[in-house]
Amino acid sequence: MQSRYWLAMLIGTTIGGFVPALWGGELLSYAGVLLSCVGGVVGLWIADRTR
Repeated sequence: MQSRYWLAMLIGTTIGGFVPALWGGELLSYAGVLLSCVGGVVGLWIADRTR
């Protein structure tokens, strides 16, 4: 069960980190790091909701 949370957090941080690249930003910018954190939290929230 715990591996589902790690997987959801990994997918969320990856997607969140790539969002700034859609509008031409860098992956390691402030927006990339911030959206990566937001994506991780959203991934954990989705993993908890689908339990």
